[in-house]
Amino acid sequence: MPTNLTLKGVPDEVYERLKISASVNHRSLNSEIIARLEAQVLPRRSAAEQLAAIRATRSRLSKIAFDHDVIDRAKREGRA
Repeated sequence: MPTNLTLKGVPDEVYERLKISASVNHRSLNSEIIARLEAQVLPRRSAAEQLAAIRATRSRLSKIAFDHDVIDRAKREGRA
């Protein structure tokens, strides 16, 4: 079961940067802090595990027909 944690004395600059980061990542401040703690504390996947996950995703995507012209046009429009 998740545990509640209270932080005291968080510097204003750290708080402001976390709020901005949470907004950019479309997360609540709480979710942003948890994501950052998990990234620092939990063991990371090995390179072999990451490569296997990338290959699995690639194999699923190769079955989908992509229209590269549509993708390029969407990218250009997104940069306008």
